[in-house]
This record gives sequence, structure tokens and C-alpha cells, in this order.
Amino acid sequence: MRATRIVFLLLGLCVAGAAAVANSAFAQEGEGLSDVLTDLLRGSDGAEGPERRVPFGREEMQLSFAPLVKETAPAVVNVYASKKPREARSPFEGDPFFEQFFGRQMRPREQNSLGSGVIVDASGLVVTNHHVIRGADEVKVAMSDGREFTSKVLLQDESLDLAVLKIDSPEPFPVVPIGDSDALQVGDLVLAVGNPFGVGQTTTSGIVSALARSHVGVSDFGFFIQTDAAINPGNSGGALINMGGQLVGINTAIFSRSGGSIGIGFAIPSNMVRAVTQAAANGSDFFERPYIGADFEEVSAQIAEALAMPRPVGALVSSVEPDGPAAKGGLRAGDVVLSMNGGAIEHSDALAYRLATQSIDTTVELTVLSQGEEKTLTVQLIRAPEGAAAEPVTIRGRTPFAGAKVAELSPRLAQRLGLDADIKGVAVVDIDGGSPAARFGFLPRDIVREINGEEIDTAAKLREIAESQSRWWRFTVERDGKLLRQTLRF
Repeated sequence: MRATRIVFLLLGLCVAGAAAVANSAFAQEGEGLSDVLTDLLRGSDGAEGPERRVPFGREEMQLSFAPLVKETAPAVVNVYASKKPREARSPFEGDPFFEQFFGRQMRPREQNSLGSGVIVDASGLVVTNHHVIRGADEVKVAMSDGREFTSKVLLQDESLDLAVLKIDSPEPFPVVPIGDSDALQVGDLVLAVGNPFGVGQTTTSGIVSALARSHVGVSDFGFFIQTDAAINPGNSGGALINMGGQLVGINTAIFSRSGGSIGIGFAIPSNMVRAVTQAAANGSDFFERPYIGADFEEVSAQIAEALAMPRPVGALVSSVEPDGPAAKGGLRAGDVVLSMNGGAIEHSDALAYRLATQSIDTTVELTVLSQGEEKTLTVQLIRAPEGAAAEPVTIRGRTPFAGAKVAELSPRLAQRLGLDADIKGVAVVDIDGGSPAARFGFLPRDIVREINGEEIDTAAKLREIAESQSRWWRFTVERDGKLLRQTLRF
């Protein structure tokens, strides 16, 4: 019997149908009993927002989501991304007989991907997943009414798996207003709208299964909404909508054993979507996170026991940058952040999410456990420091690094490249197409650690060594946290 393989699929999320079934005989007991049970089932926890209760009676079970779908579905679009690959070499190249029939080059095949998106502004701002448009040369947006637009990519963030597109029309576009994802509760009804398997726009219903899910494994983002969505390929970037017709999440991934939905889907919260969309609307080509000047890690069961905490919760401060915002606010290594602005911090990913949704030059209140006592600190969030590094330099000459643009990492440049703000070194910022650096496989975000036995700590030193006369090259590059060593003759 073949073992079932569990895989995470970067697909569009869609909520599996979850409808309650009521006993018709019980529903006919009479209005008096119905009123009594309705009062008993009415939410009484004092929480703000719409009333929450269990549906009761035949009439309520026959209610329809159709008006809500009619209102929101026109703003959910299909996203088509295409990429033209490099020309491939023909296996018959060099053979005079076959070349006359097949030619020297194989015709490149266009690569296409299909996903979903949501219009969140009447001017034509569309939010989708980064993995839907990754590496695309052209991105088109098709609406449910048949109209199709060529879009411009305003902003994309791989670590968050979000992208913002722009389409233009003389008429305003339908929109789904962005709601407050922090107001969601486990058990709330939600709708998911997208284009699974490319069959056309599809709406499904379900509930919020869990909040603040981390370690999902689909991106660096670690604060997902979990829903019992019927998630399938093509729904990536689609809308997760609450009963008020507001966008509360961007459907992103599923947990699956077979490639199809098993009712465990994940969506990026709308508060994160709002922050990224606002950055794109303000003209930024990357999402700039506020800088706090501290690093955090999980609170393990052993750490919780050592700190006399009843359970492992919060974010442990592992290091604090001298003279940074956290240090000035009184945060110290060894403190545990328990809440921010009154919202509980379940783990370090939750703190990173809540910090990322804040605006630069604002202050936050942190409740921390410090040396066995709880206290409240006020910390100002600032723009990540640019650093004193020189402008990026481009490597020239007869060298495998020729065509690479490199720069010394600062917290702000690290953010732009999607790296941790505390990483130091010299990183590849860009690569000229067709250059030696591109042919040898260098990529943006690579950090050059060593060339021919020399440690690289400045861009000027990298250029000096890389442009020196040499036939043999030995170098070490850090990519995604792994060290890659290579020796070659050039």
C-alpha cells in the first residue's frame, strides 16, 4: 500500500461547504420554544460586533448567501501570468541532416500560471499572491463580466506571498472593502471566492477553524487564518469574505495529502493586506516594515519553566540593537513580550505580524515579562536605517561576477531584498541578463562571503578581488541561509 505523502500546495483557497442540518420536527415545535432557544443560543460574551448565534428553525436554515455573493463576487478576478523561457538548444544541433528539418533552436514554450485576485480599490488596485505572478513577463486580469486587462505590478513581497497589481479603466471598478481580520473569531462563517482548476468563478462557504497559525511552510509569513476551505489549484489570491461582505483574508495555501482539499486551508489576514496595499498606493515598490531594533524567538516549554511562566507563550527577546528603538524603550534581552497594544502575542511570528501592520513613526505599547515582573513599555517604530554604505557597484571585466550589481547590506536594503534586517555582508542586488554572473547562476539576494580565500565585508573589496586577473575562482555564497561553495576555471 503506497504511503500517502503530505504536501503543502500554494493554491487558491476556497472554503468547503459546511451547512448545518436541522430536525424538521423539532423546528415545528412552535414560536414560543423557538424564541426561548434563540435567547439561550444568543451570544452573551459582551464582545463588540454583529450578534453571533447558531441558526435555528426551518426558515433560518433556508436562508441564502446569494445576496452576499452578488455583492462581492464581481470584485474577485482571475489572474493569468505568462513567462517566456530562454530558448532551448535543439538535440539535433550540429547534425547537418537533422538541422535542415528541425533547425538549430527549439521553439521556447511559454509558461503560464493561473490564480485569483481581489479588487480592493475602485481605481483598479488588485491584490493576489506573489507565487501566482512570480517571474512573469506579462500579467493579465480577467473579470467575471468578461472584461480583460493587462496589469502593471506595483509591489510584490515574496516573504509575505503578496503582490499588488494595477489595472486601468474609465469606469470605477467594483471592490470588496477590506475588513478587520483581528475581529474574527473561531467559528465565524466565511465565504471563499476564486477560480479553482480554472473552471470559472466559484463560491464556497465554511467557518474560521483557527487563528494565528504559524509554521505553515508556504512562506516566511507566520500568522495565517485557518478555514475548512475546499481549497484547490487556481484559488490562490482569492477572497475570504465575512458575513458583512468585507475582505478578511487572501486565500493562499492548503494542507493536503492528495493534492485536493481535505478541509485545512490558510489565508493571509486582511490587516496585513491593508498595510501592503497602502504601501503600493503611496508609490512604494516594496513593503517597508517598521524597525524596532530587536530580534525575537519562540518561548519553548523549557524557557517557560525557567521563567516560572504557566505556559509557553509570547516572544522572547534574543538580542537588542544598541541605541535602537527597543533599547530606548527599555526592552532588554531575556524579556518576554506578552501583548502589544492590548492584543495577546501567542508566539514570535504573531509579534512580527502585528509589528508589520503598524505604520512607521508610530508608538506601540508592549506588555513584557521582565525578571519575573510584568511591566508596560512604550516603543517608537522607525524607518529601518539606511546605513553608511556606498551606492551599489556593478562588477566588470573578465570574471564570473561580471554583470552583478552588489551592495553592502543595511537594515533597509535587507528589507528590500526580503532578508532579515540583522544580516550583514555584501549582497547581490541585481544581475544583468546574459552576463557571466547570470550564466554562472548568481541570483539577487545572494550574499558573497568569500572569494579566493579573502573574506568579503565591503562592496569595494568584492569589486577589487573580482576584477583581478585570475584563471581559477573559489568562492562561497550564502543563499537562503545555506552556504554554497564553488570552484571553477574562467
